Amino acid sequence: MKLAIELGGTQPDTLDMTVQWVQLAERLGVDMAFSAEAWWSDAVTPLAYLADKTESIKLATGIMQVTARTPAMTAMTALTLHDLTGGRFVLGLGASGPQVVEGLHGVRYKLPLARLKETVEICRLIFAGEKVRYDGKVFQLPLPDSEGKAIRIAHEPADIPIYLATLGPNALRLTGACANGWLGTSFSPDHPHAHMDYLAEGAADAGRPLKEVDFCVSVRIEIGDDVEGMIQRRKQGVAFNMGGMGSATTNFYNDAFKRAGYEDDARAIQSLWIEGKRDEAAERVPDAMVTEFQALGTREMVKERLEKYRDVGITTLKLGLDSAGPIGPKRFELLENIVDLVRGL
Repeated sequence: MKLAIELGGTQPDTLDMTVQWVQLAERLGVDMAFSAEAWWSDAVTPLAYLADKTESIKLATGIMQVTARTPAMTAMTALTLHDLTGGRFVLGLGASGPQVVEGLHGVRYKLPLARLKETVEICRLIFAGEKVRYDGKVFQLPLPDSEGKAIRIAHEPADIPIYLATLGPNALRLTGACANGWLGTSFSPDHPHAHMDYLAEGAADAGRPLKEVDFCVSVRIEIGDDVEGMIQRRKQGVAFNMGGMGSATTNFYNDAFKRAGYEDDARAIQSLWIEGKRDEAAERVPDAMVTEFQALGTREMVKERLEKYRDVGITTLKLGLDSAGPIGPKRFELLENIVDLVRGL
C-alpha cells in the first residue's frame, strides 16, 4: 500500500512547519500530500507554494468543490498546478453537501452528481486539448443563444489524474466508472461492501478493470496502550459525522454507516445531535463504530488493522494523524512509525 498525508489548514505561523511536514513525508517515500478545502482556506494555494519546496511527492487537492468554480476554471487551475509541480499534481474533486454549497457558496445543491460527472468530462476535454463543446444537464458550452464560442485552452495536452471523493451509491458507481482514484471516508475494512460493491458495479458497467482505480481511503491512526481512552476520545468525532456533517435529510457519512450495518445507531446518534444533545450523542456511539472504522491500539493491533485494509483491496492509506496533535515533532514521529509498519506488512 502507498501512503498519503493531509495538510490541514495552512496559517502564517504554521507555514514553515507544514513545509517540513511535507518534506519529511517526501523523504520517507509517502506518495501524496492532500490539501483540503473546507471553511478555512482553498485547496489550491498551499499546493502552489509547496510545488517549489518539494521534488517528488504528488500534490493533490482533497478536495476542490465543483460548485465553487466552473469546470473550465477547475481545469485551468489543474493545468497550472500540473506545470508548477512538474507533472505531480492530482485533481481531487467532490460535490460537498447542501449546508456548505448553499450556505457558503450560494449555489443550489441541485443535480450534484450530474455536476460532478460533467465537471470531470469537461476537464478531460480541456486536458486533451479539445475545443470546449459540451451539452449536459448542468453545463452547456458554449451557452445556447449567446455570443459564446467554443474555445480551446492554450495548453498542450496533459495527463492529470482525477480522484473523486464520493460516499453515496450512485456517486460511488460514477467513481468506479470514470475516476483514476477514489477518496474514501467512513470506510471500514470489516464492511467493505458498503462502498466497494458500488465501485465495482460502476467499473463493470463502464467495461474497465477495477484495478485501474486507486482506492485511497482515509484512516485515523493512534498508537498506544490506552485503547479504551482512545475509543472514548474518538466518539465525539463519530457523533459529529453522524449528526453534524450534513442536514437531517442529507448526510452521506451517516448513510455510509447505515450501509455498514449500523442503521439504528446512526439514526439514534443523529437524532440526539440535532436535538442539541451532543454529549448524549457521543455516549450513544458504540465502540465498534470507532474501532471498525479507524486503526487504534498497540503497534501490533494497528498493524493488524492496516493488513485488513490491504487485504480488502485498499491501495493508498490517507493518514489522519490528529492523535499526535498539530503538525510538529510528535506527528513526525508517528508518521515515521507508520511508514515502518507499512513496510513490514
